[in-house]
Amino acid sequence: MSEHVKIFDTTLRDGEQAPGFSMDGGGKLRMARALSDLGVDIIEAGFAVASPGDFEAVQTIAREITGTTICSLARCNTGDIRAAGEAIAAAKDSRVHVFIATSPLHREYKLKMTKDQVIDKAIAGITLALEYTDNVEFSCEDAIRTERDYLKTVVEHAIVAGATTINIPDTVGYTTPEEITDLFHFLTTEVDGAARAVFSAHCHDDLGLAVANSLAAVRGGARQIECALNGIGERAGNCALEEVAMALRTRNDFYGLDTRINTQKINMASKMLASITGNPVARNKAIVGANAFAHESGIHQHGMLANRETYEIMKPEDIGLEADNLVLGKHSGRAALKHRAEKLGFSMSENQLQSVFVDFKTLADKKKEVFDADIEALLLGEAIGAAGPWDIDSLYVSAGSDGNNQPEATIRLSHEDGRKRSMVKCAGGPVNAVLLAINELTGHDLHLDSFSARSVSEGEDAMAEADIRVSKDGESYHGRGTSTDTILATARAYLDVINRIERRAKRTKNKNGKNQQPIAAQH
Repeated sequence: MSEHVKIFDTTLRDGEQAPGFSMDGGGKLRMARALSDLGVDIIEAGFAVASPGDFEAVQTIAREITGTTICSLARCNTGDIRAAGEAIAAAKDSRVHVFIATSPLHREYKLKMTKDQVIDKAIAGITLALEYTDNVEFSCEDAIRTERDYLKTVVEHAIVAGATTINIPDTVGYTTPEEITDLFHFLTTEVDGAARAVFSAHCHDDLGLAVANSLAAVRGGARQIECALNGIGERAGNCALEEVAMALRTRNDFYGLDTRINTQKINMASKMLASITGNPVARNKAIVGANAFAHESGIHQHGMLANRETYEIMKPEDIGLEADNLVLGKHSGRAALKHRAEKLGFSMSENQLQSVFVDFKTLADKKKEVFDADIEALLLGEAIGAAGPWDIDSLYVSAGSDGNNQPEATIRLSHEDGRKRSMVKCAGGPVNAVLLAINELTGHDLHLDSFSARSVSEGEDAMAEADIRVSKDGESYHGRGTSTDTILATARAYLDVINRIERRAKRTKNKNGKNQQPIAAQH
């Protein structure tokens, strides 16, 4: 068997479709670049037929991302497969991933199909996908709860039809490590033609076993793991990419297998995903949580001072956390900032460096010391996307415990078309006053779904990061803003949402003007 385990990343498909984790096209493209730099073998860029936005995102990623295989998911029906095939057509290395459910529950209650009908549908789907690429993956949805002999039969027909990867998903997170090891051993040794395909595991975390089950599948013969950064995905999530990658690296003595993952890019990619989706990683999250390499217990600290290996099985540097937390200040130059950014896993063009450097100097004038977390916040802010069309020229707020005076916000905005608007607004709280003023100045009426603000660095003058999620006309939007002033960070996050809405409306108007043909309708 191969000594290499392929990493199939589904952050942009299974991960992104989970409630609260949606990304726009620009966010998906930035994450795709980060995933490519990370070294994943396959990027499942989306479900092309789901919407025009999904189709466009997959198509853009296929056109612009190189160095990895770009994949789109499709059910075993004509509309799905043609949309997927057309979306990934520009990719230098492409894959279509087709699936159909095989378990008795799904056959009877969802598909209302017989065993033979499911097989016929699978063969037809694979055959059609092969018109677009010779790299076709086939998945037996709910494979774990499928009769073993029937699963073997379906897989054999899929291989004969031309599928080069066979995925055995634990769709509902039901299996155990011992069970899945045995199943993969059975399939990889008993299926006729097994040597002509790569067997893959896709495990969900409903019982908290996704990573353990994925590694157990590898022990049984799987040579592809389907996973997502930070473990995001439907319900309780997917197998976490960073955890399986570091498990295979750290316990190479046990598994004897490797991946293409550049683990020093893990920290940067994880934080970028958290910023784009507005979902911070839990402090106690394995590998990428803030506490992953922190030690407070006196016994642990004593051992660490004597020898780091007493309580650390990995080095922080292995995932891109630098041991020397270099402190920059207002006298630091562009070269120092660029060097530190590269150490943190970020690469920037000259234009991006100049933009970040201006913000860095502004921040350094306000703070005595600029820490790694501050720099990451600036870099991620640059990565989030384009500025404008609205900008904040000035913002002042007043608030206090005296009930005689309402909190008040005075704000002035400017638009890229030359408009300048200002307003004074009173409300029940300073944040509410700011958001209501921005609504009136920009002409938007948004429903605030959630709002959070947190410190991303240390000290009294710490950088604040605000995340806002709003809804409008049934669409959900996420915005992010940073500043040493929490209220200003919140205002920037809210304006970020409005700018996203206006940029999206402008793109849609431009496309409609070109009379673009709609993609295949969803079935």
